[in-house]
Amino acid sequence: MAVGGGITGDITGFVSSIFKRGINYINIPTTLLAQVDSSIGGKTGVNSNLGKNLIGSFFQPVLVMIDVNFLTSLSKREMICGYAEILKHAVINDAKFFYWLKLNSNNILNKNYKKLIYAIKKSCEIKADIVSKDAHEKNLRMTLNFGHTFAHAIEVKNNYSKKINHGEAVLMGMMMATKFSYIKKICTKATLEKLIKIYEENNLNFKIKSIFKNFNYKKFLQHMQNDKKNNDDKINLILLKKIGQVTNPGSFKFSKDQINKYLKNII
Repeated sequence: MAVGGGITGDITGFVSSIFKRGINYINIPTTLLAQVDSSIGGKTGVNSNLGKNLIGSFFQPVLVMIDVNFLTSLSKREMICGYAEILKHAVINDAKFFYWLKLNSNNILNKNYKKLIYAIKKSCEIKADIVSKDAHEKNLRMTLNFGHTFAHAIEVKNNYSKKINHGEAVLMGMMMATKFSYIKKICTKATLEKLIKIYEENNLNFKIKSIFKNFNYKKFLQHMQNDKKNNDDKINLILLKKIGQVTNPGSFKFSKDQINKYLKNII
């Protein structure tokens, strides 16, 4: 039984999957991030020096129990961390939910439990629907990685320290992916501006240079290439078409040189 945040759930799920070739486990997530993301979908894993979650398995819990009362003790920073994944689910899959978030993000971040319950339920429904169609991440499930190739590289570059948490990295990664989408003419400037506005209205930091004073572009690109979603020398990116719709997995792969060309413009 895992009672805790995403790391607790991931380690418990991973150990459960390999002990006696698999034993049942129950996941009781106690952070907003775990409740809306890692507890749903059965992906378990641990980090390595080469990248995030490179060692892991697909193993579903027999039960996930979510109780918003666990969130009472969470800091604003931890609430933002979970909110990042809620926002991602809206951006990639549900424009109506995105516009609901525009009106209710402040309520979520300030623990209005009625709004929180709706946001958590909606977020879980979006992820569960996608996972049910592609449990082992062969195609559709890769859309859930929107912004994460950038985000995981940020986390590795930061040695997984508390200087930046997963949600903060995801917020930066989603903005980088959206700016890259705009530069490549996959989404409009209006779409980019909608995302920027919801960030600004909720004081969400998306400026990497505020975290890293000396940014090593070459090393960052290497971290991106090591991401588990890449299986050749190209970097696979999920890009944004419009609010509620992203590109098909595998349809946009770039060389390190191609991404490096635009990297300074999206950081």
